[in-house]
Amino acid sequence: MSARAIDEPHRASSQLELLFDLTFVVAVAAVTAQFAHDIADGHGLAGLIPFLQVFFAIWWAWMNFTWFASSYDTDDVAYRLLTMVQMAGVLVLAAGVAAAADHSDYGIITLGYLVMRIGLVAQWLRAGREDPARRRTALRYAVGIAVLQVGWLLRLVLVGTEVLPPSLGLPSFVCLAVLELAVPRWAERARATHWHPHHIAERYGLFTIILLGESVLAASRGVEGALEAGRVSGPFVVVAGSGLVLLFALWWLYFLGPAGEGLSSRRDRSYLWGYGHYGIFAALAALGAGLEVAVERSGHDVAASPLAAGYAVAVPVGVCLALLWAVHALVSAEPVLRPATVLGCVVAVLSLPVATPWTGVAAVVAAIAAVCVLLLAVTIRTATRRPGSRAGARRGRRDPRPSAR
Repeated sequence: MSARAIDEPHRASSQLELLFDLTFVVAVAAVTAQFAHDIADGHGLAGLIPFLQVFFAIWWAWMNFTWFASSYDTDDVAYRLLTMVQMAGVLVLAAGVAAAADHSDYGIITLGYLVMRIGLVAQWLRAGREDPARRRTALRYAVGIAVLQVGWLLRLVLVGTEVLPPSLGLPSFVCLAVLELAVPRWAERARATHWHPHHIAERYGLFTIILLGESVLAASRGVEGALEAGRVSGPFVVVAGSGLVLLFALWWLYFLGPAGEGLSSRRDRSYLWGYGHYGIFAALAALGAGLEVAVERSGHDVAASPLAAGYAVAVPVGVCLALLWAVHALVSAEPVLRPATVLGCVVAVLSLPVATPWTGVAAVVAAIAAVCVLLLAVTIRTATRRPGSRAGARRGRRDPRPSAR
């Protein structure tokens, strides 16, 4: 298990990585559906923290595998079998989403995490044995992950006791999550791993597409509920159509900037770039839940108020737009998204739900989609008119690297 080359040409996601991602489709669908139920029942704020906690577990598990694979994907028998173990852990985690959201019971989720960590620690130990140049780095990863997994198990056992009362449940989660985020930084100080910038950019792009697909799936659940109720109306059609336009615009905005090239020249910013995607990914998953409620509300009555349904769509979109600008600015010499334009659109999106009691949810969702389309049009126009811009240069040629897309 030797480190792969940083500049390996035409590096792209493997078939095993694509299969691995399918398990996260199940996990994300479970947490999105649960959050949609919370919003529809009028408990959106109460369900937000459990949603963010469970989504952190999903995102961090995906992150751990993705960055390891970018450095040490040998695709041999041992690697494939240990990947299968991690996939099994993801499925166990997905099975525990409902219990975590309904009863704050994180037992099944923690068990799934334990299974994933067994496979990941074994991979790092193998890398430490077979790649002497980065042995200290690999062993630091293995030790850090193993110690924190013990911490998660202790938290599961102790929360609700005199040692760790329920009031400390969330602070203890935040503390362990921060330590999880610190492990890569600590491990890479020994010697940096050979992750491939274009491969990482492609992997993040693929996960973005998975989350957009989950939003489509969530919205389709709302369509199914409305059709079963036999109440297909004009607002129903507007929400469904606007939701599709909105997701398409967000997809287009995300892929306007080639992150692979920026990560190549700014590897030191990879931590902020990678961690910043937690907000983008969580926002896209939450948007799916919001669209499901908006579509469902246009077909039959739900407990959520029109204002709550409007903000269930607006807030994720606003967060997504702001963080899209931030992560693009981190790695791009000339960011495509302009901060003033993005800020104006975020303010407009977050202001629109105020009118929901008078205009209805359908009109607000349509207006949010229109704002995102306007941002996209202005951004493309500005980029193509910029002297020497890459956007203008790309009109006449195509990037030969598949991983750059």
